[in-house]
Amino acid sequence: MQNFANAAFPPDTVEAMTSALHAALATLPEPVHSAHVNILAESILRTAKSGERDTGVLKRIALMELQLTGRA
Repeated sequence: MQNFANAAFPPDTVEAMTSALHAALATLPEPVHSAHVNILAESILRTAKSGERDTGVLKRIALMELQLTGRA
């Protein structure tokens, strides 16, 4: 996982990121691999760090990045 040690987010952004991750994970078939969780989480963190706050957008970008890695 990339280093996000210096990233700080307000509570409402953390809530949006958490919701986006849960929503993205819910679309994946069971069992969900930890590598997929990491890819989704990194994408959501990176996208939120760039300023995006919309849960739907965070989810869509994360799922697109997962597909692009060829690991979906």
